[in-house]
Amino acid sequence: MTQEHPITPPRELVDRLQDLGNLDAIELAYQAGADQELEACCDSLQELWAPSDWITSLRTARRPKPPSLKAQAYDALDTYIYGEPNPKDKERTYNIIRRALETLPNEQ
Repeated sequence: MTQEHPITPPRELVDRLQDLGNLDAIELAYQAGADQELEACCDSLQELWAPSDWITSLRTARRPKPPSLKAQAYDALDTYIYGEPNPKDKERTYNIIRRALETLPNEQ
């Protein structure tokens, strides 16, 4: 019998976490644990013969797609112009807008 808890992170994830800063490592570990828990719930539903659309609905509700880069850029621009962002938010806002602009084709 294994001594590992079912939510023990894979070795590759542990190695990756050691290379990251504290905040990045915590966020990644938290996400990995949440993803494993979601999959365990979906597996349990499947074992109970739940309809597949229930499982799909659960995954969609718990892991919605992130907003597009365009939507993020609009939100960031609104925050930059109308909000009072702190310096850390200002840098994040700048980076989102910069990434969105980089996706645009160059003028010819």
